[in-house]
Amino acid sequence: MDKKNVVDALNVILENELAGVVRYTHYALMVYGHNRIPIVSWLRDQATESLTHANRAGEQITTLVGHPSLKISSLLETHKHSIGDILEESLQHEKAQLENYKKLLKLVEGDSVYLEEYAREMICDEEDHIAEVEKMIRKPE
Repeated sequence: MDKKNVVDALNVILENELAGVVRYTHYALMVYGHNRIPIVSWLRDQATESLTHANRAGEQITTLVGHPSLKISSLLETHKHSIGDILEESLQHEKAQLENYKKLLKLVEGDSVYLEEYAREMICDEEDHIAEVEKMIRKPE
């Protein structure tokens, strides 16, 4: 296993999860209307979960004797704050992070059961998030 490449991949994950904290916190502040309370609650839960995921990635990095990044991935302010726009942006963020975890899995496969299981667990979480957001976006028939 190439530890440098694994640490680099984990730092990308860390940076994206930290961006998720900022993204979901911002979204929660921008929700207006009669559905505000449950949507804000869900968005804040997502921000908390992103922070948990960031901490887990950081712990993996330090376990490998790496140095956790102090950066966050880029944040694009679209100034689109309808619930639909927020959910679409969330979906893109989740899909990008899913790909980051899949890349990690490929890097560690066959070399570390521990890291494989971590990557698989996070892939499951991301796929679950994607499915949930897609259901929220879907229009009733």
